[in-house]
Amino acid sequence: MQIHRCIRFLPLLLVMLAAPAISFAQVDASITVAPPALPVYQQPICPGDGYIWTPGYWAWADDGYYWVPGTWVLAPEVGFLWTPAYWGWGGGGFLFYPGYWGPFVGFYGGINYGFGYFGRGYEGGRWNNGHFFYNTTVNNVNVNSIHNVYNTRVNEGEVNHVSYNGGNGGINARATPQEEAAANERHIPPVAAQTQHAWAARNNAQQRYSANHGTPPVAATPRANMAVHPKDLPPVDRPAAPNTGNAKQDQKYQQQQEKLVAKQNQDRRKLQQQQDNEHQQLAKQQANEAKTQQVEQRHQQQTQQMQQGHTQQMQQMQQRQQPSGGGGSHAGGGGGGGHH
Repeated sequence: MQIHRCIRFLPLLLVMLAAPAISFAQVDASITVAPPALPVYQQPICPGDGYIWTPGYWAWADDGYYWVPGTWVLAPEVGFLWTPAYWGWGGGGFLFYPGYWGPFVGFYGGINYGFGYFGRGYEGGRWNNGHFFYNTTVNNVNVNSIHNVYNTRVNEGEVNHVSYNGGNGGINARATPQEEAAANERHIPPVAAQTQHAWAARNNAQQRYSANHGTPPVAATPRANMAVHPKDLPPVDRPAAPNTGNAKQDQKYQQQQEKLVAKQNQDRRKLQQQQDNEHQQLAKQQANEAKTQQVEQRHQQQTQQMQQGHTQQMQQMQQRQQPSGGGGSHAGGGGGGGHH
């Protein structure tokens, strides 16, 4: 199996030459092996008001593809919708285009992911007066507990399980001007719950295609898999090297980034050690299940609060380092894949 790995954050010009129809997307990796077909699975029931469905997708690690389960995620802002990630053929390999949150749904390869994502836009729901209304035709919602619903039949398009755009056997779709405009609107990368959810899938050997042959044991979950302990978190995301055009300033910014990454890793080790000590105390006390569960819930809360704080720190630092008028990168992996 021959694998060509792209340099992370390819220059925009190269991306445009490789895939002109989707040049606005960020490229994370290039693989010569086509992503597997999308598995068929049932959507879990919506866990509560304000959650939006994010379909499952095949992601890539060093040892091949693995399935990240579809899941319900709380929208990070009122009015925001999810644009799923997708794989596209770029002339020399399959390129991964991460998903993102924004006020409009952008291009996601024309892939029919199901559950409202039928290749163009999103038919699963809409925002109205600060509330998200669910289309029960394509969503599994308990109408006894969630009342902001409607029922509209939609054209689900051609039923297939193809998981990539372009190339041999891929979906033949191009971004519309509206979809290109959506990609240039203000949007944010996958939230911490999504990155942790994807990291958990990556570390589960049974989610790998080599083990499940296209039928992952966990195809979808009611909620994103949130880390309980710091050791369950993905590695601290190192931002792209600063490029303000001022070499001395860039060096200063790079040092600030390295210092912040080191401090965040130190925070993780400190909290992990504290939680490990509490685990040892529970073992000595032979604590019952209720007590253990209570401690684990507190550990998860501590871990999530630390992670949120770290994310805010990194975002604030990147905003300070951006040249005037510059926009940040929209890194992250999430989104795409899945049928009824």
